[in-house]
Amino acid sequence: MSERHQNTIAKEVSFRGRGLFSGETADLTFTPADVGAGINFVRRLGDKVSTIPALIHNVIKRPRRTCLKNGTLHIETVEHCLAALTGLGIDNATVTIAGSATGEVPMGDGSSQDFIDILAHAGLVEQSERIEPMIIRKPLQVQMGSATLAALPGPTDRLEIIYDFEAEAPVGRQMFAFHLGHDDFRKELAPARTFIFQHEAEELRRRGFGEHLTAKDLLVISPTGPVDNTFRFPDECARHKILDLIGDLTLVGRPIFGRLVAHKSGHELNHLLARRLIEQADDTWRENLLGRDHCALDIRKIQRILPHRFPMLLVDRVLEIVGDTRAIGIKNVTNNDIFFQGHYPGTPIMPGVLIVEALAQLGGILLSQKLEHTGKLAVLLSMDKVKMRNPVVPGDQLLLEAVAVRVKSRTGHVRCKAYVQDKVAAEADIKFMLVDAEPV
Repeated sequence: MSERHQNTIAKEVSFRGRGLFSGETADLTFTPADVGAGINFVRRLGDKVSTIPALIHNVIKRPRRTCLKNGTLHIETVEHCLAALTGLGIDNATVTIAGSATGEVPMGDGSSQDFIDILAHAGLVEQSERIEPMIIRKPLQVQMGSATLAALPGPTDRLEIIYDFEAEAPVGRQMFAFHLGHDDFRKELAPARTFIFQHEAEELRRRGFGEHLTAKDLLVISPTGPVDNTFRFPDECARHKILDLIGDLTLVGRPIFGRLVAHKSGHELNHLLARRLIEQADDTWRENLLGRDHCALDIRKIQRILPHRFPMLLVDRVLEIVGDTRAIGIKNVTNNDIFFQGHYPGTPIMPGVLIVEALAQLGGILLSQKLEHTGKLAVLLSMDKVKMRNPVVPGDQLLLEAVAVRVKSRTGHVRCKAYVQDKVAAEADIKFMLVDAEPV
């Protein structure tokens, strides 16, 4: 699995099924996607359409499942679908959900088997670029109550998962180990089903969930064993927990290589680890970036792109530009900056609005990278989710990051963060109107 190229599917495939919690019928379609696109869900509801990238920042809290939301539309119970895509090594695909008012992904038998079957029918296509895995370099552990989940350095060509599951009788304690990228996902994990204990199933029914299901549709476990059903594996519960974990960690946005050790972890803890892994990778990446001598744009090149000048030019250098998707810049904060004369004498703090302005300027530089926007000027249209996290003072070096969310011919949307060392100073979602620049 190491050094492999990215994959998508060879053709569009679809199937229809009912949701686990709602019982509503939905149509699900897998479509090939371009290199670097990742996994994106598209929700169709009447005349509304929303694209929801399968990334951890789009997760909203739900009990017993993983739900993604963008705007007013959401997709429910995505973990088994994501696990199938990751298990087959599919990096880029679009998954469209239609026909369901709740947006719930069809459940099949509570495993990943239906998704595996339809994706295998579609076939895989190798793409031109290689994967960029997240390799676990430093130990990291998250915990909730008695549940723990640790990410540890390990194999650098695959993900090794060791799961220790413990529950009431007749399940007891189960342990299972799986090497993603080496072991057979289709045979060893894909058939493992969602399970629920009988008293939990009765409580959900009282609350109006899963009324369409019978014990033959779902693995319901009583004190004496499965109700009207049988285990597919002696350790099916532990296997299904690994299946969920793989699906949830797909939300990191790239393959993970290393070792995971889990004890009784569930969706909420899985999501927490995904966030912490991204934070840890960002810290390492920023440290490496700041140590470089080379920069993408010096101040003279920046001035050819931005119309800003002293004292309003707030980007000193652009360290890196990744295509038209991400830019990293710096602002060196010194006591000579003019705003410190009045903000505040004796206690100099960089105004938060100027930190956001610096982020907006970097966003404008990023948007200028698209050829269709050459000669256009990014004019601030709106700001959302603006938060000031930590103060910025003279002597700090402000690391600025802008990531493109959506860019059209007349508008651009970027998600920005500013850091001082490993602390977030500010963050904002910024939208621009792209207008023709006046000739000089």
